[in-house]
Amino acid sequence: MSLQKRYGPWALVLGASEGTGREFARQLAAEGIPSILIARREAPLEQLKAEIAQEYGVACINATIDLAHGDALERIVAVVDDREVGLLICNAGGDPNGKLFLDVPLSAWLDLIQRNVMTTMAVCHHFAGPMRTRGQGGILLLNSGACYGGAATMGPYSGSKAFMLGFAEGLWADLQPHGVDVLTLVLGRTDTPEFRRFLAEKGMDMPEDVWSAEAVARLGLERLPHGPIQNVGQADDQSGMSPQSAAERRARVVAVSKVTAELYGTGH
Repeated sequence: MSLQKRYGPWALVLGASEGTGREFARQLAAEGIPSILIARREAPLEQLKAEIAQEYGVACINATIDLAHGDALERIVAVVDDREVGLLICNAGGDPNGKLFLDVPLSAWLDLIQRNVMTTMAVCHHFAGPMRTRGQGGILLLNSGACYGGAATMGPYSGSKAFMLGFAEGLWADLQPHGVDVLTLVLGRTDTPEFRRFLAEKGMDMPEDVWSAEAVARLGLERLPHGPIQNVGQADDQSGMSPQSAAERRARVVAVSKVTAELYGTGH
């Protein structure tokens, strides 16, 4: 089944202004799927929308929304209006702080949690419902290798990504019987403008083992039907980022879901 038939007629891309979000929108447009482009900065969104229209003849729409604000879902829903979203891509969710927990005001960490956890969960809850009713759709959650464990300067960030990992596994188990695909794409080092800014700030050179944003987006769309996890740079049965491979974690989710189905009578 083509991407357009499986995940159309519209995609909703959060964090679409640059990097992997931008690449997802471009690759979807190449398949004839227009996107609703959401990010904080208007100029990059306008530029991306114009490029997509010129190169692919696909008309996207865009809106500037801060996903760290409590009204983000309400504003996204208003922009989407009555358009049918067949694919939700949550690409926003980095760590703009990069400092020790106590060296940053609490408000900054609360913004991170609002963006990475609360808004992500809210948009999934809103848009997954119609997908389940239609028996078709996809949800792609961009993650980080930080989901597998914390480290200095990464406490709240890794905690938010660990939430995404467990949430994606559970959401996949919930929706897979209804024909809705869910994948959390776990990234390592990726060549994005944000990563380049970080390297420049630290006076570091670009590492050799870096994936391009284009390759990451292509992999995510290819692996979306094979959730709930894809570790970028690793085969399905290969461990490395964590002691368990994606295949082993999938088997665990299936096994535990059978137990919970019996406990709660969900019928899975």
